[in-house]
Amino acid sequence: MTWLLVLVGGAVGAPLRYLTDRAVRARHDSVFPWGTFAVNVLGSFALGLLTGVASARLHLLLGTGLCGALTTYSTFSYETFRLYEDGAKGYAALNAAGSLAAGLGAVWLGVEAAARLG
Repeated sequence: MTWLLVLVGGAVGAPLRYLTDRAVRARHDSVFPWGTFAVNVLGSFALGLLTGVASARLHLLLGTGLCGALTTYSTFSYETFRLYEDGAKGYAALNAAGSLAAGLGAVWLGVEAAARLG
């Protein structure tokens, strides 16, 4: 049953990542990977929010499954590498530092929100 919860969450998270990325890219014509940045920050906040308020089963479904498929370290890494290789070294540094700071901040906000809700 555990694997099924992760599978269902992932089946929702992966298309959600794709659709969110496309929607963000349609609004921002930039070399900066705003779509990946957005899903990673959103997923970090959601995971922080789940911590402390979700049951073990809900955490598997939403935390491991949905957030795991929604967020993407590999795409973040590749896009940062491509920015650097294409000569956009400032954007590459901004993506790396900004993603780390925003992700950590989003997790912290999620944990704080969960503490206030619970």
